Amino acid sequence: MPIEFVHPREDRSIDAALSANVDQLLMPPRRGRRRARLAVNLTSLIDVTFLLLIYFMVATSMNAAEEVYRMDLPNREGLSARDPFKLDEEPLRIAVTSIGLGADMYRLKIEGPYPQPANFQELRAFLQSKQVNEVNMSAGGGGLFAPDHPIIIQPSPATRWEHAIEAFNAAARAHYTNVTFAKPG
Repeated sequence: MPIEFVHPREDRSIDAALSANVDQLLMPPRRGRRRARLAVNLTSLIDVTFLLLIYFMVATSMNAAEEVYRMDLPNREGLSARDPFKLDEEPLRIAVTSIGLGADMYRLKIEGPYPQPANFQELRAFLQSKQVNEVNMSAGGGGLFAPDHPIIIQPSPATRWEHAIEAFNAAARAHYTNVTFAKPG
């Protein structure tokens, strides 16, 4: 009988393992591997939330004394006795710029966060709608400017005189009494 030499690293169990896994190798591969889905059980979280809600409702006492807040107002002595509801006296500036020689070639710009009028009729309508008077108060709107609120017409150096006068007339037709011109510039 021939003597067979077996290398110490060579093992017959490898062949047995390979033959056992042949069935698995011949099976078609799985298309998608299912991932384990993480699921949070919300039932216990809802239970804890309701328990906390009930705890705070029971632990809190509603007393009538807690509804009254003490107000520490600053001392107004020494300060000017200015009415906090008094309208602002900052003048309303209306810039008038001529962009041509025609009667309708001008631009109007009202300084501030106001809608910009395209013509003198819109300027007059804007000034009338923002004036404090009985008509605006009865209509439910509030006015921003008193009839004697200062309005300054500011023409640019190249503005035609008729455009500056039309801006003045729009303010006068809106029944403002304190309308002046600024120096062009």
